[in-house]
Amino acid sequence: MASPSSSATMQAIPSSRWRLSNCIPITILFSVLLFCLSVFIVWLVIRPKGLVYTIEDGSVHGFDLKNNHLNATFDFILRSYNHNRKVSVNYDSIKVSVSYEGETIASDFFEPFFQPHRNVTRFEVKPVARSVSLMEFVARDLRLEKSSGKVRLAVEVKARIGFKVGVWNSAHRTLRVLCSPVVVFVSSSEKADRTFCNTDI
Repeated sequence: MASPSSSATMQAIPSSRWRLSNCIPITILFSVLLFCLSVFIVWLVIRPKGLVYTIEDGSVHGFDLKNNHLNATFDFILRSYNHNRKVSVNYDSIKVSVSYEGETIASDFFEPFFQPHRNVTRFEVKPVARSVSLMEFVARDLRLEKSSGKVRLAVEVKARIGFKVGVWNSAHRTLRVLCSPVVVFVSSSEKADRTFCNTDI
């Protein structure tokens, strides 16, 4: 017959194991919550502001629209202003698209880059339309606008970006910039007006 002390020891062993098995997930959960809270606090302290984009100038060259097929080279000066005092931006992939009446007519890609805080960066982008097939009514409207000497377009920027503060880097997210309407003059002697863009991250 087992003594009372032996029975108490046998009961204490599974009880200790149960407490240990429950402490591990609680510790992991607490660590994850602490990490998320620290990131959130850093985010609140830094308070990153939205990026400001504008189209500074725009033109079109080699415009040729025959049989509802468009050939043209567009030229835009895109200005990006990061007015954050501590937050820099990593751009990993950037695509610029030009559309007319909701139909994409040209696109361009440019190299990844790093934009420091309190920085203004200007890009020259040249989306190209190579024998782009247009719907008949789109081609008709575009031809009419071109005959008036100017064309109203929409320019969209889509990029994968990440924020950087010191050694801390945020997760990547998608930046979408829409500039519309961008008025482009067919005559090279006329300069396009600045267009302010809507930015969504």
